[in-house]
Amino acid sequence: MANNAEFPKEWTIVSLERDCVLISGLRPKGGASDEGIPSLGGEHITLDGRINFSDVNAKYVPEKFFKIMTKGKAEENDILVNKDGANTGKVAILKKKFYKDIAINEHLFILRSKKLFVQQYLFYWFFSRFGQKQITDRITGSAQPGLSSTFIKNFLVPRPPLPEQRKIAEILETIDNAIEKTDAIIEKYKRIKQGLMQDLLTKGVVSEGEGESESKSESEGESEKWRLRDEKIDKFKDSPLGRIPEEWEVRHISDISLINPKTTVNPRESYPYIEMDATPIMGKRYKYITYRKASEAGVKFKKGDVLIARITPCAENGKALLVPNDIHIGIGSTEFIVFRAKENVDNVYLFYLLISDLVRNVSIGLMEGTSGRQRIPKYVYSDIIKVAIPKSKTEQQRVASILSQIDEVIEKEQAYKEKLERIKKGLMEDLLTGKVRVNHLIEEE
Repeated sequence: MANNAEFPKEWTIVSLERDCVLISGLRPKGGASDEGIPSLGGEHITLDGRINFSDVNAKYVPEKFFKIMTKGKAEENDILVNKDGANTGKVAILKKKFYKDIAINEHLFILRSKKLFVQQYLFYWFFSRFGQKQITDRITGSAQPGLSSTFIKNFLVPRPPLPEQRKIAEILETIDNAIEKTDAIIEKYKRIKQGLMQDLLTKGVVSEGEGESESKSESEGESEKWRLRDEKIDKFKDSPLGRIPEEWEVRHISDISLINPKTTVNPRESYPYIEMDATPIMGKRYKYITYRKASEAGVKFKKGDVLIARITPCAENGKALLVPNDIHIGIGSTEFIVFRAKENVDNVYLFYLLISDLVRNVSIGLMEGTSGRQRIPKYVYSDIIKVAIPKSKTEQQRVASILSQIDEVIEKEQAYKEKLERIKKGLMEDLLTGKVRVNHLIEEE
């Protein structure tokens, strides 16, 4: 177990069937309801060990059914294990009950220690690479993979003394809490960005004081400030896309960018290659990079170009990249469409326009092909989609600058989250094997 790791001599090795109970869940005939008692299933367990139950994915069982249930009633600090399907083995802990009564459905197990383990410690063991390896080894079936109710038999877990278990869990929970807070900050700024994109890409910005009386204009020497256009103050006009600023125009995407432009490469030379897997979700930085000969290229591009995934599910997921300056010329998957801003168009503004709902929702709605292999045709961008855009490149750059500042905050927080996750991974390796002991921290309390 644990890749033949050695444990402190004070720790014992326990087979879980000696101590733990494994409880399966159930639902009434006909499945879940739209109201009643929350019912948790595999779809509510995240890959990072949390429970995500929201208005979007909420499932319920009737109160009358819950009252007669003889099993599957979740309690605080229960460990939930996904027992079947593609995500068999996913685990989460119910840190706090978000509702007075909570049920689990037939696709989950509840794992509950009787006395030998602290639930939080046991969760981290199950979540660790050691526990996940043990779970994977017990999955049976290929078409319908799953865990049987006997999977905890001979499931060996190191058992430190209870005070040490509590301290290990406490340290790891502190890191998890920091990760959750950082996640909340990231989501907050993503919501701000989403709202700003809708406003900035339909109304734009003007210099503060523009359209207002001279008495309200900025005094000489003050730094220039900008505000969102307002129909009560600024001039708007009718267009095929609705009301737009008077200084804007409606154009096809092909009027403001070259689509799959020609880029000259030497077929015998190697170039940076962007794989679909390395492409971020609407980002400006690839996850990793490889090199391939140009003869293997699908698409070719330059720094400042925009890559948009055209195939399902990558298109729906928002795979897109603003090619950074460290790639002078690059090559990539055939499943990208390349956009290059024309002379009077700011490339960063073009990037935000292409990843906005204004463009994405239309292009995804016009995908063609068989189920599972649908693609966005090039003509959707060249001949169908129209956008409103500022004639002034300066205004485009102002808009792009505002959105880029939000992106910088998001990227900073994401980098911090990744750092915390690396720290957590290292701590789990050390604490769960006893390589680093926490006894001195217990003694100090």
